[in-house]
Amino acid sequence: MKSYRKELWFNIPSRRGFVNITQQVQQCLRESGVTEGLALVNAMNITASVFINDDESGLHHDYDAWLEQLAPHEPTSQYRHNLTGEDNADAHLKRQVMGREVVIAVTAGKLDFGTWEQVFYGEFDGRRRKHVLVKIIGE
Repeated sequence: MKSYRKELWFNIPSRRGFVNITQQVQQCLRESGVTEGLALVNAMNITASVFINDDESGLHHDYDAWLEQLAPHEPTSQYRHNLTGEDNADAHLKRQVMGREVVIAVTAGKLDFGTWEQVFYGEFDGRRRKHVLVKIIGE
């Protein structure tokens, strides 16, 4: 069995943002040499997310608006976590909703997606360097 590991690094200049990382994950798969197996892609920071969905700007806007309604950034005083000197409690909650990782089947050397599926990095407390782990195992 083959095993491959790579870190993808991001520095989103705004507080929140979504980045399509499908091409980078596909490149990792090519580098791995795996043709049948699984690809794990996970955010290595507790205020970021990895998820699968459609690459449509209206949907991304809707995600951002919906998440901000669920866990608004301000007032920052509404969160106990922020009493530690942080101002990112909302980012932790947003990450919990959007998820930490995805697992994608690898079939015939390709990511085995459904119609319109793409992989995204979701950032909820940006303006600093963070990373995503890509781990691929299989034959």
